Amino acid sequence: MADLTPEQVRRMHDFAEQLAELAEQQEDSWKVQTTDGQIFLTMVSRTAPHGLNVVRLRRQIEAQTPEVVALNDTNMGDPVTGLTKVPDLMVIAEEDTDDTPKVVNHSDRSEGPDGIRYRKKVPYAFGDTVTAGRWTLDTSSLKSYPTDW
Repeated sequence: MADLTPEQVRRMHDFAEQLAELAEQQEDSWKVQTTDGQIFLTMVSRTAPHGLNVVRLRRQIEAQTPEVVALNDTNMGDPVTGLTKVPDLMVIAEEDTDDTPKVVNHSDRSEGPDGIRYRKKVPYAFGDTVTAGRWTLDTSSLKSYPTDW
């Protein structure tokens, strides 16, 4: 992340939240995310296969761990790093869904020469059984995306 002061991080986060509120009022869907001291506003054009894949993965995760909730397209802000993301799917303990600020991160994020990034990348093919954290996900029911997408 760019070398921002805590005050700059807070102001950027507040501004991103204001943009997200404005985006919710628009006819089209928009995602507001922050990374490396920048705010990204992206128009969202979801496809049916994408939405179906998210739903099928969410159902598998919740069936294996009823104490969690899998949310999709939900803002996730980290007050320590100042990053705001809107992941396709986010898994958290159900008791952590209240509005009380917490710094919780269940991913393979780590610091590197280019800042905080998701470092782990494992290639899989449709139909493979994938282990992600404590979950085993069957991808045979997922829809592939069109080649021109």
